[in-house]
Amino acid sequence: MKRILLAFVCVLSLVSLTGCMNFLFPESEVELETKAIKLAKEVQRGEYKVLSTAELKEMMDSGAEMLIVDTMPFEDSYKKNHIPGAVQFLFPIPDMNEWDTKETDGKDVEAFRAMLGDDLDRPLVFYCGFVKCTRSHNGAVWARKLGYTNVYRHPGGIKAWAEAKYPVSTVK
Repeated sequence: MKRILLAFVCVLSLVSLTGCMNFLFPESEVELETKAIKLAKEVQRGEYKVLSTAELKEMMDSGAEMLIVDTMPFEDSYKKNHIPGAVQFLFPIPDMNEWDTKETDGKDVEAFRAMLGDDLDRPLVFYCGFVKCTRSHNGAVWARKLGYTNVYRHPGGIKAWAEAKYPVSTVK
């Protein structure tokens, strides 16, 4: 009996370490579909484009001129962990249909416009923590409202970036 239990624990450990837990405990298709549709509707509503983690890294490695914006709180997130070269501008999680300086760390829409710059065609990439976080959606939506045309959202955020083992920066 002990041998069977030990064998089971070894197999379970091996499966866990190789990333095969989804085989044993898969996310339901309904849950995955719900998440995918929510993201698709946000992108549609926001009229911006999306970039995968690998696509963003490739864009950065190519030396493409762009501005990357981390939309999470400075002290709690950006300072500890952000994509190299990213600037920080806080946005809230719920949809921000009207500009609200209480939700943007006291910064007004003109401060946002100044950070983005005068080139309306410059690639702008917004990210937050992970796919369910919608701060990056708000940043991308507001860039589009201000007339910027080349707006991207990196929905996987810093979590996907770090999981891909890409470098991160901190503020000391």
